[in-house]
Amino acid sequence: MSVLLDQVEHAGRAEAWDGLWDELCLEGETVVPASFAALPRLVALGQRSPEALSLAGSIMRGALQDHGADDLLLKSAEAVVRLRMLLDQHLKSRPDGYLHAFRDLLAADGQYHWSAVFGDFTDDFYHLRCPHCDVEVTIAIGDCGRYSAIRDWHAGDVERRDLKPASPEELVATGRWMYDTAVRDGQDRLARGLTYLFGRAECPRCASTFAIAAEYTAANLPSPGE
Repeated sequence: MSVLLDQVEHAGRAEAWDGLWDELCLEGETVVPASFAALPRLVALGQRSPEALSLAGSIMRGALQDHGADDLLLKSAEAVVRLRMLLDQHLKSRPDGYLHAFRDLLAADGQYHWSAVFGDFTDDFYHLRCPHCDVEVTIAIGDCGRYSAIRDWHAGDVERRDLKPASPEELVATGRWMYDTAVRDGQDRLARGLTYLFGRAECPRCASTFAIAAEYTAANLPSPGE
């Protein structure tokens, strides 16, 4: 791994990058202890190398895997702070791979649950349990509609109820940060979808309403290493 890092630092050889991806983030997903050991050097390269920035971001998206390197991740805290700054700067340039970089930034900020599922709201579905009656509710946000429903094996999404989006003024904390970033970078579909994701849904069974993002977060935000 050190040899490959030396090669990309001095020459940026394409085959060396291929080797690093295979060793540090296989198929863009699987991470190992060496992945987090390499983070500081990758982040240092990130200022001038989009490939290094992408690889570092992808490694962070794997932080919840059972990689056995929590100590190395903790030791890389300063590098992660720097990575967040570089990714935010990169998003301002509105790159072609905007969503990928956006998800990397979410992971670098510790929002692992969102980085794992976040889409472009073309065809996004979230499966939650109603906090009041415990029935499974499908949340759709995309070209197919913006609704809550009960998913039937044969009939598809039935008993649909329109979602109630949050107004930008109602968004707080992570939701507001995500929305403001999307607006800043001219990502209108993303920004609009976020108002629904951080809005409210009606349970088709018991007619109670609940905050979509809060229920998803409660069910899907473990600590790194779990």
